[in-house]
Amino acid sequence: MNKNSSNVMALVPNTSKKRETVCIFGTGDFGRALGHKLIQSGYPVVFGSRSAQISSLVPKDAEVLSHTEAAQKAAIIIIAIQRQHYNFLTPLAEVLRGKVLVDVSNNLKINQYPESNAEYLAQLVPGAKVVKAFNTVSAWALQSGTLDASRQVFVCGDDMEAKQMVMDIVRALGLTPLDQGSLLAAQEIENYPLQLFPMWKFPIFLSLGLTAFFFFYCLIRDVIYSYVYEKKDFSFFIAISIPNRICPVLALMLLALVYLPGVLAAILQLYRGTKYRRFPDWLDKWMLCRKQLGLVALAFASLHVLYTLVIPIRSFVRWRTSSSILSQAMKNETQPLNTTYAWLSDSYLALGILGFFLFVLLGITSLPSVSNNVNWREFRFVQSKLGYLTLILCTAHTLVYGGNWFLSPSSYRWYLPNAYMLSLIIPCIVLVVKFVLVFPCLDKPLTRIRQGWERNPRYSE
Repeated sequence: MNKNSSNVMALVPNTSKKRETVCIFGTGDFGRALGHKLIQSGYPVVFGSRSAQISSLVPKDAEVLSHTEAAQKAAIIIIAIQRQHYNFLTPLAEVLRGKVLVDVSNNLKINQYPESNAEYLAQLVPGAKVVKAFNTVSAWALQSGTLDASRQVFVCGDDMEAKQMVMDIVRALGLTPLDQGSLLAAQEIENYPLQLFPMWKFPIFLSLGLTAFFFFYCLIRDVIYSYVYEKKDFSFFIAISIPNRICPVLALMLLALVYLPGVLAAILQLYRGTKYRRFPDWLDKWMLCRKQLGLVALAFASLHVLYTLVIPIRSFVRWRTSSSILSQAMKNETQPLNTTYAWLSDSYLALGILGFFLFVLLGITSLPSVSNNVNWREFRFVQSKLGYLTLILCTAHTLVYGGNWFLSPSSYRWYLPNAYMLSLIIPCIVLVVKFVLVFPCLDKPLTRIRQGWERNPRYSE
């Protein structure tokens, strides 16, 4: 009971005692911002600087001293300077012995040096206790108070007591410390802020590649073919018509690609008879970026909605409508309403509206601010059950819209099918395989496997 109580108490910094003085080496943007935040949280702050003159930029309640004097006043010293200026610490090695040095630096590129900045600092000042922290928080976020996007602070170090002292400060600032282990993790922590959308690379490159492919595909079918065989210039299709073909095609394909790796993983687990063998690396990476794939698909679907809304005001559409009216007037006839076509038109529009509504719901649920407020079962229901329903509705929307083109010879220009036909391949495969996996003869063993049962226990090693 006492042990559990101490663990709970360790999560909350003791605010009844006077805060210990914190020293900051460096009066740059980050050092000043961190000092201001520390003062707001009740910490006495002393700055160590080459110039002991008080700058108007330094928080007014902070003291500015020389490096030696400042270090003697605090047990925790935050090194808010760049790695190339660490050499001045060597003469201070005796003063810094036993002190907690917090390295907050970042580099200009990933793996810029053989060792991390924190490990280099530990080599320069071997008697100090070096802790890596605060490098994932920006000076702007500290100054403006907008810490929602960077509330997590990765902390690592070899000395547990020193690490705990730093994590107490992190909590006092309203941030969340994440213990990453020993100082060996510093290299990875320093690389983290330098990564440019690591989980977005595959979805973005894939969508760009598919966009380029379908753009030229539609350009050949709708513009070049018409110019060669019909002597008609439809080059203006590039502005609205072709993008409005590409966007729904990519939205449907990318949505199907969100659920395809889960289907492949299920087949692999059924084949292996165990969940304890790793998936292939490509499948692991694919599954990790499903959220990003879904958001990119939602972006294409939203563009499709916007492009569709402007169709009635297009010059080409207005010309075609007026030509049809004039043709009927010249012939003194009125075309009767085709109820079959009206049903098809209203049906595919209704399916599209419902599919897009659920698509937006999936996107909203994937936001951390929303997903953190639902339990696992609710999140799984939305992302899996409603996700497959979204895929069914969007696939049906496309089938109803262009299903008759499969049997129309005129839709195969230069033997190339319409882009909508190509977009149905992956979704139909996913839905058919998923439908087969729902059968009890496959669903029950798959559920048992995911609960830990193995067909051949030797793979659990």
